[in-house]
Amino acid sequence: MHRRRFIALLGSAIAPPCVATAQQKAMPVIGVLAGSPSASSGPFMGAFRQELSEAGYVEGQNLASEYRWAEGHYDRLPALAADLVGRKVDVIVSTGGFPTALAAKSATSTIPIVFIGGGDPVEGGLVASLARPGGNLTGFTLLVVELNPKRLELLSELVPQARVIALLVNPNSADADARITRDVQDAARSKGLQLSILKASTEGEIDAAFATLRQLHADGLVVSSEPFFTRQREQLVGLAARHAVPAIYALPEFAASGGLISYGPSVTSTFRQAGIYAGRSLKGEKPADLPVQQPTTFELVVNLKTAEALGLTVPPSILARADEVIE
Repeated sequence: MHRRRFIALLGSAIAPPCVATAQQKAMPVIGVLAGSPSASSGPFMGAFRQELSEAGYVEGQNLASEYRWAEGHYDRLPALAADLVGRKVDVIVSTGGFPTALAAKSATSTIPIVFIGGGDPVEGGLVASLARPGGNLTGFTLLVVELNPKRLELLSELVPQARVIALLVNPNSADADARITRDVQDAARSKGLQLSILKASTEGEIDAAFATLRQLHADGLVVSSEPFFTRQREQLVGLAARHAVPAIYALPEFAASGGLISYGPSVTSTFRQAGIYAGRSLKGEKPADLPVQQPTTFELVVNLKTAEALGLTVPPSILARADEVIE
């Protein structure tokens, strides 16, 4: 009798930890690896979480999250990715360009990875093909690199008297490679424009780049899509206004903040789609079976207030194509 009571008591003492362990394993963990600071991704991550909740995963309730932000320091990405793998997350979502996705890919060949990047994921070595990614990665490309020539074309249409156009890139980003310069240079040459390349990876270098614009007598500026530039949105828009330089940007958030014009895909929509893919991955679907997606629509946003301040008349051809006109 005493022996039976002892066994019952022993079983009840052991049970709670086992239940807790089972509960811990039942709650999946998602890891977010970002090259940019957390503040710059706030609205986008909100759209991501919304889709996760639609899939039945609510952060803090039945889903745990681990966030790792490189704060624009790309050299930190390998260690941050390794840390997420060490914490045995169930899915990794990488944002902030292909350097982030490559760091995640190098850290694990088994954990599903959903990436959001700006260039060609096949050329960048992330996946075997868009339709059949292979391996443990899938995701979304924003085509930000491919759209730079189109942005130069729009800027030259908006400023037809332009002769010199500058392109701002971040030399520390893998997306700011020779391809960006080559493609935009080709587009400038076809328009009979002179292209100057400006580089900036710090706040001070952005200030210096705008000072150089005056020396170059640049008639306009194309700001390449780059997480660091997104973080410095207010600085870039403010300097463009102060120096009276017509500038075009990749994200509509720039135009909403007072930038002259923007052209690119909806990043919010892309993060929403990434949330769907993350939910499907958590439910067991393999990244190799989820094709890499590209944006099919692009948003053209024009800020008429800024155009008026710069003394520009926006051509009817641009206004007719604009998805949004800020007055």
